[in-house]
Amino acid sequence: MRKVMKFGGTSVGSGEAMSRTADIIMSYDCQRAVVVSAMSGVTNSLLEMMGEGGREVPEYLDWLRQKHHDAARGNISNELMPEYLEQLEHRISGLGHLVHLYRQDEDRVMYQDALASWGERLSSLTLSFILRTRGADSLALTSEEIGIVASGPPGNGSAVLPATESNLRRTLSPLLNEGKVPIITGYYGADLKGRPLTFGRGGSDYSAAVVANGVDADVVEIWTDVDGFMSADPRVVKKARTIAEMDYGEAAELAYFGAKVLHPRTIEPAKRKGVAVLVKNTFNPSGQGTRIHGLDRNSKELLRSVALKTGLSIVKIYSSELVYQPDLVAKILEAISADGTTIYAVSTSLSTLAVVVPTGSVPEACNRLKGFRDQVEAVKVKEDAALICAVGDGMLESCGVSAKIFSAVADVGANVELISEGASDIALNFMVGGSKAVDVVKRLHELYIGD
Repeated sequence: MRKVMKFGGTSVGSGEAMSRTADIIMSYDCQRAVVVSAMSGVTNSLLEMMGEGGREVPEYLDWLRQKHHDAARGNISNELMPEYLEQLEHRISGLGHLVHLYRQDEDRVMYQDALASWGERLSSLTLSFILRTRGADSLALTSEEIGIVASGPPGNGSAVLPATESNLRRTLSPLLNEGKVPIITGYYGADLKGRPLTFGRGGSDYSAAVVANGVDADVVEIWTDVDGFMSADPRVVKKARTIAEMDYGEAAELAYFGAKVLHPRTIEPAKRKGVAVLVKNTFNPSGQGTRIHGLDRNSKELLRSVALKTGLSIVKIYSSELVYQPDLVAKILEAISADGTTIYAVSTSLSTLAVVVPTGSVPEACNRLKGFRDQVEAVKVKEDAALICAVGDGMLESCGVSAKIFSAVADVGANVELISEGASDIALNFMVGGSKAVDVVKRLHELYIGD
């Protein structure tokens, strides 16, 4: 058995949390690689340090040093502590040097991802020494050292899977075969020039799946602070329950459209190799969790889960040219997403294009649309909209599913503002006014998922 285990910020957020995580890792007797996020609050502090104002750099460095020293105290033996402190200081000094370069250089973009990734370099070092104290043959490794290759824009990179796999077979697999327990930095890879490139917030989940893909793991375990995927957000639906197993597609849809359990891109590398994904709760390790794999299931359930994503707006672009210029829609969508804006849904008609984006991205999107003033007659924005993602394996193959769902929407007096149907065989996505969104989710769960 070969597994990759990922532990998020809350799972390594304190000395107590790291001790609990070490217990979980030591409880397994198999080949295992561990991917970690930064300790809770560290990445935010690093991003804050890059801004103007705030505390002086030495204060930030002192805070980071103390936070990790506190986590180590009582978890790392007296014999290993001097070596740990020496390596911790080396990495803190490296961060200080990088901040100095960042503030001296007018072209700061190339430094930002490197700075943002520093928390993982500190947490992986600390956890590795804790495991060594407990007798594990552990070592801390960076993404650069094992060869996670990435490409794409800063802050939103993607792993280059073939190149990464080739590197990991050379760097990581031999260590696993020797019984070592590598603790690897999550959240980022390195481009062809060796520069860190982050995968977006929460990207350590994705890193773990990339590693699992590269070493042909049997399973990638995502250890977090929830019991797994649920039939709805338990803060919205009190009777929501944990889903024991899901298909890759179901989990990917829910992660993308609102379930804050996995980074949305985690499924992709795992699915390519048929690696099972197991979501577990660090604070409830005996819980069953959710197992995600390829399922051949003819479910009789209409719905498996209902996800809700708020803070969205519908931007409607009116143009009589849409039907006569086939490439106009593509150009408009490219313009809206040019700054990394996520487009959650698209709907078209003869002369209207409706696009769903985060409300905070609306001003910039509208500004970019000014470049189409000769082809666009009007742009209207409907704010305070919420996207509801109703997921069920094969649900759209059943007759009358949409009618049943929209009947439930009508039950609570909500209007459907936009529909995205047919793009996926397992999900029906639609927009409603934000004030009615919670009522819709509760009604759908009551009718089609139940207790």
